[in-house]
Amino acid sequence: MSADPSTAAPVAPKHWQADVLLRDGRTARIRPMQPDDAERLVEFYSRVSDRSKYYRFFSPMPVLSDRDVERFTHVDHDQRVALVVLLGNKMIAVGRYDVVAPGEAEVAFLVEDQHHGRGIAQLLLEHLAQAARERGIHRFVAEVLPDNSRMIHTFREAGYKVVSDFEDGVMTLEFSIDPTDTSIGVMRGREHRAEAASIERFFNPRSIAVIGASRRQDTIGQVLVRNLVSADFTGRVYAVNPNAAAVSGLPAFKTVGDIPDDVDVAIVAVPADSVTDVVLDCAAKGVHGMIVISSGFAETGEEGRKRQRHLVGLSRSYGLRLIGPNALGVINTDPSVSMNASLSPVMPARGRAAFFCQSGALGSAILEKVHNRGLGLTTFVSAGNRADVSGNDLLQYWEEDDPTEVVLLYLESIGNPRKFSRIARRVSQRKPVIAVRSGRTTQGVPMGHAVRRIAAPAEALDAMFRQAGIIQVDTLEEMFDVAQLLAHQPLPRGRRVAIVGNSDALGLLASDAAAAVGLLVTRSVTLSAEPTAEDFEDALDDVIDDPEVDSVIAVYIPPLNISGEEVANVLAAVGEQSDKPLVSSFLGAEGVPELLRVPDVAGSAAGRGSVPSYPAVESAVRALASVVEYSVWLRTPDGPVEPTEDVDAQGAKRVVNKALSAHPDGCDLDAEQVSALLGAYGIAVWPSYPVSSVRKAQSVGRKLGWDVVLKATSEGLRERPDLAHVWRNIDSPSEMRQAWDALCELIRDPDRAGFVVQKNAPPGVPVSIRSLEDPLFGPVVSFGISGPIIDLLADRSYRIPPLSERDVSAMVREMKSSPLLFGYRGTEPVDVEAVEYLISRVAQLQNDLPELSSLDLSLVLAGASGTSVLTATARVARVSQPRSDLFVRRMSELPGDTIPE
Repeated sequence: MSADPSTAAPVAPKHWQADVLLRDGRTARIRPMQPDDAERLVEFYSRVSDRSKYYRFFSPMPVLSDRDVERFTHVDHDQRVALVVLLGNKMIAVGRYDVVAPGEAEVAFLVEDQHHGRGIAQLLLEHLAQAARERGIHRFVAEVLPDNSRMIHTFREAGYKVVSDFEDGVMTLEFSIDPTDTSIGVMRGREHRAEAASIERFFNPRSIAVIGASRRQDTIGQVLVRNLVSADFTGRVYAVNPNAAAVSGLPAFKTVGDIPDDVDVAIVAVPADSVTDVVLDCAAKGVHGMIVISSGFAETGEEGRKRQRHLVGLSRSYGLRLIGPNALGVINTDPSVSMNASLSPVMPARGRAAFFCQSGALGSAILEKVHNRGLGLTTFVSAGNRADVSGNDLLQYWEEDDPTEVVLLYLESIGNPRKFSRIARRVSQRKPVIAVRSGRTTQGVPMGHAVRRIAAPAEALDAMFRQAGIIQVDTLEEMFDVAQLLAHQPLPRGRRVAIVGNSDALGLLASDAAAAVGLLVTRSVTLSAEPTAEDFEDALDDVIDDPEVDSVIAVYIPPLNISGEEVANVLAAVGEQSDKPLVSSFLGAEGVPELLRVPDVAGSAAGRGSVPSYPAVESAVRALASVVEYSVWLRTPDGPVEPTEDVDAQGAKRVVNKALSAHPDGCDLDAEQVSALLGAYGIAVWPSYPVSSVRKAQSVGRKLGWDVVLKATSEGLRERPDLAHVWRNIDSPSEMRQAWDALCELIRDPDRAGFVVQKNAPPGVPVSIRSLEDPLFGPVVSFGISGPIIDLLADRSYRIPPLSERDVSAMVREMKSSPLLFGYRGTEPVDVEAVEYLISRVAQLQNDLPELSSLDLSLVLAGASGTSVLTATARVARVSQPRSDLFVRRMSELPGDTIPE
């Protein structure tokens, strides 16, 4: 007899499975317990110490009975949930909760002793709490023996408010698992430390094995060994080649397992079909991570994508991180490491900037440009297909890396933009991040890079970069222009610029360029065509001392047969001592010419205070303007929007859930539902009443006490500037008849006009606020002046919630049409605070409800005394996959495949 489907236990959601990073930077796998885990559970339990077993069960329990195994492995993923942590095919930890009362569950963990101290219990608690919240549970309770300090610490340090009680020799801990700022902060702090730790070993390995090292010249394996040796790597280098006794003077080993010492990093340069065997060898050896130079993966098509998913899944399941495949490699210029683990023959000088890119071919060109400009780098990563290690991981590491003062990113795709935005925003508060993003207009994604589809316009991604304080530029040349300024000169305090030079023509070019990018030229000093060094020094000292000047542009074009060395010495001396940035167009040189360099304290040529030079004065101005914008962003006060205690989030969820219960495939909300949804967040929608005849319109007018409007609401009419579709100030039946007849005469098909009657709102500027749930970004909010012309010109501002005060303020002010809100041509300014309040409430609503697929406040009148929401529509739909930035730590997904056992 078959089981009744209505009583079948629910299946665990797929997103409960995740690759995770442990405290030491190694990887593991979390997934729900399965019935076929019985043998794994028994083996796991046999490796756990008696002490740990006693702490878990409060009594000696040396083995699990068959009944225990059955009970522990058969859960319903609802009232009884169990998660296991796997390393390879071995279970190393298990955590579970059992519902003991409505909304409350008892939670417990057991971690294999040799894996204590790796943060596994904290990870299990995070993932169990997320699963419990999804099942309607809001409170955990745990019973712990008083001397089990490790477990007590796990609960107390999770960021929840823990209440304890003591009875019969047992401590009872109780706490709400609803996310709080503290618990989220704790989780993200742990995420930051684990991801930084996973990258640290790549940059500072004590030993490297080159797997695929070759004796043949001009092979990848030979180049890798040669570059490591030529760079004078301070660690140990091992060659792995089963068919050679030695490679480049190094003894060769048949496999990485034959190497007698520990190996931190393996560089893999073998055919793609052989990489899987290398993963297993490296896992058995205890290698931390692999740099896979080998190609033949996702960049080659579907077969390669499957091979890549298998490679990454296998690596993570055995605790390995992976850079690549199809990578150029990794470089660290620190003299204590001196590592060129890449295919590039160029080892850049030591500098202050770190660089991340994805394309291997482009990586070589980037290193050439860095070398030619004399910029210098701290570290460099070319991640190829970016299958595992990504820009997010590198940002986590560089945030705490003191030698890195500037971060450079060349991005071809962004797999998790919400996380990227969050991390980049935090990093930008400490050090500037400069990014070039390919596919900016086309939204193209290179072969080998798997990301979710995007529904939001390209402007939303640009807005995300601005929101995070990222300096976004269009080309690599502009990136280096900005980087050399940030690496050597202080940040400007404002937009005021002085120009000092010996050419009227170039001075005018600089002034025009400055005006075009929003800089204010407050001083312009033109010296003679043949100025002396003293003339330049006096002029520079004068403008730098001027309190009305924030930065200085120096232009020097020498007369014939003059080297300009004396002027260069002056520029270098002033640049070293000035607390205001100094940029130059000196001899048309590019980069930091030798003459303008200031020796670093440690002897590096890339010294602080060196004066960057640009071949064209316009390039200098553009670079300075980018740095000014970053400085302004950095100095703009920021903080969360005002607390919203009056928000009824549960009430809004009830509206959405009720609609989805009736329409599982999604639906548009009716006017009553929209009003209830927005009302839960303090947004009042002016009611409107559909009317199909003049008599009905007159009846509604009487009911509302007149002073009403009659308007057509069909989309084709309300977006037509050439048609009058609204009749205002109607106060009587005759006026309603006149309005009805006039509109029907103008409109070709009155029966489809969608006439409504509404109270007359106070005058104001029409604005619109929209939000949507994007598969890539999650929630996206936009703001703009209403009207088809504005939409046609795409004059809207975008942000990714959650929003800060700075974000909301910038949204209102950054549009070209924003002067309409601030008293344009003598009009009365609108209540901007009320507009900002409305934006912040819509952003919070969209952030709280992923099921809200779209919300459109298409007509809001912003007046001098507040806002009136006249038209609002909303659509809801079930979420097919969770947002990419949940309240748990998890590594990026491997789309379209399962993790190999």
